[in-house]
Amino acid sequence: MGIRIAPSLLAADFARLGEEVARIPNADWLHVDVMDNHFVPNLTLGVPVVEALGKVAEVPMDLHLMIEDPDRWAPAYVEAGAGSVTFHVEAATAPVRLARELRALGARAGMALRPATPVEPYEELLPELDMLLVMTVEPGFGGQKFLDLCLPKVRRARQLLDKHGLELWLQVDGGVSLETVERCAEAGADTFVAGSAVFGADDPVAMIDSLREKAEASRAS
Repeated sequence: MGIRIAPSLLAADFARLGEEVARIPNADWLHVDVMDNHFVPNLTLGVPVVEALGKVAEVPMDLHLMIEDPDRWAPAYVEAGAGSVTFHVEAATAPVRLARELRALGARAGMALRPATPVEPYEELLPELDMLLVMTVEPGFGGQKFLDLCLPKVRRARQLLDKHGLELWLQVDGGVSLETVERCAEAGADTFVAGSAVFGADDPVAMIDSLREKAEASRAS
């Protein structure tokens, strides 16, 4: 199973988004956080900015919707150019229907879990998804410290995916760095969102390569 690195635009310079995206040509995905100041206490960007990013980004966009009522709003982000759209199960009214709608529109469907949300109650829902996101910080702000207490949930998620023979991507988001990426990979993650570690680096390209190498080495060991 391949390793994917998705730099989070949340840590980029919002006054120079086009230039910032150009700094990460070796990324697998561009992770875009959408926050509405209701589901999380922060406000970022919306559909018009995603449309603009789609015109300049060389890599596909991975949208993470930290918003209320994703059942209503998520499809618009596929139409805006997102290749993958992740909604929070805590906010979705009908997650299966939403996942199917996203897939029908041509996007990958992802479901996110906050740190305190267990994965086990959603075992039967997993086949409807293309990606499961386990948050390793409380959603809402970048630059937070990695929560080691989330690693057992990553392991349980990997066990459930293997149990059912599912090829879902298992993503982690929050505090991912050269110091934590190996632990996440060892626990079973294969898709890594890294914000400050990448956009705060002097050489983002080299940092992406280093994160990928550490994750690959951990998965292979």
